[in-house]
Amino acid sequence: MQIQNLNRNVNLLEIANRTNNVPETQKAAQSFKDSLSGELKRTDGVQVSRHARSRLFSRGIELSDDKLTQLSQAIDRAAAKGSRETLILDNDAAYVASVENRTIITAFGRDNLRDGVVTSIDSAIIL
Repeated sequence: MQIQNLNRNVNLLEIANRTNNVPETQKAAQSFKDSLSGELKRTDGVQVSRHARSRLFSRGIELSDDKLTQLSQAIDRAAAKGSRETLILDNDAAYVASVENRTIITAFGRDNLRDGVVTSIDSAIIL
């Protein structure tokens, strides 16, 4: 942010960094940013692709901490068997995961599974 001071521009961030006096509002904003970033990364080692997030939202599927732990353990089991892409089935939904990337690629609700065909997988895990 720059402020026009009759004669010259002043860069407030540069001044704050030079004097090591970071304004309280900036500390709070940085703390919130760090907290949010930490929460978003806390997925038990399982990433969720943009496509999968879209499918989860549109199909009303929620991923709780317990579900993420179960998905992580399922991916571990698939990796132990040498799988590359796996279908993970539970009572409410199905997830296709890239084992190597530890990423959920897409998700299906129970209703979507009845008429669908799942391709490009080499294993299936039932939770």
